[in-house]
Amino acid sequence: MAGGLESDGDDLAENHEINVTPFIDVMLVLLIIFMVAAPLSTVDVVVDLPAARAKPEPRPDKPLYLTVKADLSLALGNDAVARETLAQSLDAATKADREQRIFLRADKTVAYGDLMVVMNLLRSAGYLKVALVGLEEVPAVAGAPRAIASP
Repeated sequence: MAGGLESDGDDLAENHEINVTPFIDVMLVLLIIFMVAAPLSTVDVVVDLPAARAKPEPRPDKPLYLTVKADLSLALGNDAVARETLAQSLDAATKADREQRIFLRADKTVAYGDLMVVMNLLRSAGYLKVALVGLEEVPAVAGAPRAIASP
């Protein structure tokens, strides 16, 4: 009895095709990573913005100044005025002309909220034209800046 080795076809055929499913999965993960990372990389953009200087408007002949002092007391012109009588004092000073501009100036130590309370008092009194007064830096001849008040 002679025996021979004969192949029954148990050998697997070699597969030369690439399985693309894992390749597509990896590409989709990379796409998601780049879609999330791209907007995050543009958050810290350094921009050198130009400075703007507003040209001061000419002062009226007789400006009406409302001053908020450091102790939060009010002065209309040079006269002290109570918050309760602010509307009557403004009507007397402007002859009830609610279109006249009120120049509001405040001490540097006055909080923003306290300044807004005074602006709301002006609004409730009917005076909607309010100009904030600040300091304007003007270069001196020697090169040192000095400040002047401007409306």
